[in-house]
Amino acid sequence: MTFTGIPVEALDFYEDLENDNSKSFWTANKHVYEKSVRDPMRALAEELSPEFGTIRFFRPYRDVRFAADKSPYKTHQGVVVGGHYVHVGAPGLFIAVGYYQMAPDQIARYRVAVDDARRGEPLAEIVESVRDAGYVVGGDALKSRPRGYDADHPRIELLRQKALVGWVDVGAPDWLHTPAAATHIATAWRELAPLKQWLDDHVGPSDQPRR
Repeated sequence: MTFTGIPVEALDFYEDLENDNSKSFWTANKHVYEKSVRDPMRALAEELSPEFGTIRFFRPYRDVRFAADKSPYKTHQGVVVGGHYVHVGAPGLFIAVGYYQMAPDQIARYRVAVDDARRGEPLAEIVESVRDAGYVVGGDALKSRPRGYDADHPRIELLRQKALVGWVDVGAPDWLHTPAAATHIATAWRELAPLKQWLDDHVGPSDQPRR
């Protein structure tokens, strides 16, 4: 399937789903999801895959077993392509790269690397450069310093992070509905690549089993 853009109907579908997150709405409008969301997002991922890697397409259903919010359906469609993330929802497009949830062993390796000036200073420079390019860099973080580190550490902000992600909320520019959307997403992923590369080099995947 050739990627021709994310149609306006995709955003409209999620706006309606936010107002009526029910099985009856989903059943009545599943064909809209499949035609306007699922198929274009899969085509987008397939176009980007040769450069960025393996595709992981998220299910549209929420896991509500331990959630206070029992809404059955996600209000956006996400896809990961080789560790690069993008989703579409009612507000438009969201693009991100990084480590969204680090396991304890990853956090431990991350802090050791950040603390080491030879490795931590390059990360601080990458973060500054990515922010200067218009991206947000952040994620889940401690409210205070992590145990064992001084509050006046030169990279204390980075040491507090339990996740580190660069992202941008693109919204719904005109190009979203055209084939050029793939080019814009690829450009963002390339600009965020130094952040991902640092994390891959100095943190890597978790050695611990997922809960």
